[in-house]
Amino acid sequence: MASNPMEAVTISAVRDYLLELQDAICNRLEAIDGRARFITDAWERDAGGSGRSRVISQGAVFEKGGVNFSHVFGSRLPPSASATRPELAGRSFQAMGVSLVIHPDNPFVPTSHANFRFFVAEKDGEQPVWWFGGGYDLTPYYGFDEDCRHWHQTAKNACAPFGDHLYPRFKKECDEYFFIKHRGEPRGVGGLFFDDFNEPGFVDSFEMVKALGNSYIEAYAPIVERRRATPYSEHHKHFQAYRRGRYVEFNLVYDRGTLFGLQSGVGRIESILMSLPPVVRWDYNWVPEHGTEEARLYSDYLRFRDWV
Repeated sequence: MASNPMEAVTISAVRDYLLELQDAICNRLEAIDGRARFITDAWERDAGGSGRSRVISQGAVFEKGGVNFSHVFGSRLPPSASATRPELAGRSFQAMGVSLVIHPDNPFVPTSHANFRFFVAEKDGEQPVWWFGGGYDLTPYYGFDEDCRHWHQTAKNACAPFGDHLYPRFKKECDEYFFIKHRGEPRGVGGLFFDDFNEPGFVDSFEMVKALGNSYIEAYAPIVERRRATPYSEHHKHFQAYRRGRYVEFNLVYDRGTLFGLQSGVGRIESILMSLPPVVRWDYNWVPEHGTEEARLYSDYLRFRDWV
């Protein structure tokens, strides 16, 4: 793993971009919804860190969504961060990022998630260790090939200027990461995921992160616009709530960002758990009836598949 000195101006540039990305995404989502607005909650903690949480709810399109920025500090990494990286033990750290989850009201509009983050760990007498991580993924309740192809094509196009190898690599990492092991199924149809990324050096890594970050809303917005007016019934809402249970299971059991926030002692609980959907169901031993739209989600979409 490469590591280069992290000057204050470098960290500031990443922070400025992430705040701009938060603004851009919130502005676009508000324009799509047309009724609801994000409320902004700026926060600061004595334990080390600050942030800007933005939440939208009960909108014309979005039932609940959060687009959060955080910049946290700590004198020692939590076990979840250093267990597989012993060279990080005993280091102080900074972690900043934009993390978002959008839960639309209409069951035919998929949930989406994105996260772009920067991490640096420091120790006296040693070079800082830094990396970028993040990506985005899509979780439909009712699948449409057109939507999945657009989502993945946008992701592939964003990766292309930085090397043809990146999209298949990041797609594979996304498929593997957003897999609910105890259910034996993917969370959705994937997208991009990367972590510990610093191979090309800071400048090129940062440029790639900006390109991918900017592409998220271009991947998601057309899908929302296409499906937002699709008629639906209580049956569809019931299935949406049932499938949202899988989202909760993944976030609380496997999601690295959630675990880091809960274990580090510097995370803000309201911001960490904003990703959870407002209404969820767990129906005992339920399976969809063969030949239904719900069964098709499992057979055609909740599997590893090349979309572009």
